Amino acid sequence: MTRKRAIISVSNKKGIVSFARQLTELGVEIISTGGTKKVLEEHGIPVIGISDVTGFPEILDGRVKTLHPLIHGALLAVRDDEKHQQQLAEHRIIPIDFVVVNLYPFQETIAKDDVTFADAIENIDIGGPTMLRAAAKNHAYVTAIVDPADYDLVLQQLKEHGSVLEETRRKLAAKVFRHTAAYDAIIAEYLTKTVGESYPETWTMTFTKKQDLRYGENPHQTAAFYEKPLGSRFSIAAAKQLHGKELSYNNINDANAALQIVKEFSEPAAVAVKHMNPCGVGVGSTIAEAFAKAHKADPTSIFGGIIALNREVDEETALKMHEIFLEIIIAPSFSEEALAVLTKKKNLRLLTVDFGAAKKKEPFVVSVEGGLLVQDQDDYTFENANITIPTTRKPTEKEWEDLKLAWRVVKHVKSNAIVLAKDGMTIGVGAGQMNRVGAAKIAIEQAQDRAQGAALASDAFFPMDDTVEAAAKAGITAIIQPGGSIRDEDSIKKANEYGIAMVFTGVRHFKH
Repeated sequence: MTRKRAIISVSNKKGIVSFARQLTELGVEIISTGGTKKVLEEHGIPVIGISDVTGFPEILDGRVKTLHPLIHGALLAVRDDEKHQQQLAEHRIIPIDFVVVNLYPFQETIAKDDVTFADAIENIDIGGPTMLRAAAKNHAYVTAIVDPADYDLVLQQLKEHGSVLEETRRKLAAKVFRHTAAYDAIIAEYLTKTVGESYPETWTMTFTKKQDLRYGENPHQTAAFYEKPLGSRFSIAAAKQLHGKELSYNNINDANAALQIVKEFSEPAAVAVKHMNPCGVGVGSTIAEAFAKAHKADPTSIFGGIIALNREVDEETALKMHEIFLEIIIAPSFSEEALAVLTKKKNLRLLTVDFGAAKKKEPFVVSVEGGLLVQDQDDYTFENANITIPTTRKPTEKEWEDLKLAWRVVKHVKSNAIVLAKDGMTIGVGAGQMNRVGAAKIAIEQAQDRAQGAALASDAFFPMDDTVEAAAKAGITAIIQPGGSIRDEDSIKKANEYGIAMVFTGVRHFKH
């Protein structure tokens, strides 16, 4: 009876020596190439060189070694097809039963700061994916192994059953095609970026599972969390968890929303989020002052909230936060004293994120039934805006500060959105309403007496003057909005009537 054969060529050599040795002990002949062959021989494992099988030397600096009919015929032959068997015999092809391959480290190569385009191209594997795909296609007869985590399972079944079970071969084949698809997706993304394509005819993405989640948005929904290879380090996917229980689906969504808001600020800032909308934002000369303002902005809604801060959490800030029930605190770092305070709460999640990576732009992707929506992130800043002031009165210096704060926040609030700000903090947020004046009334009701002398920001223009009227009656003295309505003159006239300073930015910030 012909001995079984395995071809082994791995970039990731974790566990490969033990695996190959045990295959040999089970009577499997090993064929190998390059560095893998050298490692196995150094550990005393008998190896057949690829050139000894093909009768052809490795050429082109190793670019061509396994691309040969004596290899691919051995992988693709249907074992119970008489014609295939005759052809194998005619060409003296010995079937290969196992392909143990993982690929050139393309992802690791392009992750290097000093990588050259030539280095990236040289690390695109050709022979490896071709062998894996051939073996996975023919998994009725061939076992394709791409993940060292599967070595033990394969050995166990060989020892117990004399072969790898069909169900296992099929599962391993599926893993191979996921692996090669992900590998090609990373290459495609890299090359697409180098040629400046923003929206190619095919949108190819891949993600790696970071964790299974206990459930999704609700307990009856299943969910998992995936991370984008080489994605932004300023992300919850890349965050380091220092303390607390596992993140939930809703935690991850809310934490991401908090991060996107806090990155708007260069001064010390604190953001509190509930259900993906900000419930309090504060800025100050210190992070402790900023958090105190975020808390004061809405001390009711912050309960059970997610907090993001853009400075290290010190002991003073930690003591303030310790007094409140919070789900998550995200910051660039925590002082030892702060950790000593906050880790007293067993379930409180503490996350650190690389704020230095906040400038990296990634497309914003949203799933819809049967498809994806892809767009640039809304990174339009106050400095980009085409500012005009159509009212008689201009904003005071203090009003300008409040207007800028409200405008930075409003673009992160679900539309229709209105944000009120005063004294370095938000004091009212109206989110997700079907009409704009309804959002304004919610924000004003939340602010109550604090609305006197406050600034109001709107994510889109006023279709009529009712929002200005509501703002004036609440005592608001300054408004910032895109402008551009056919009825702008009505809003301008109403603002002038009440002595409100109104600023047009020329850009809207819808968020659906």
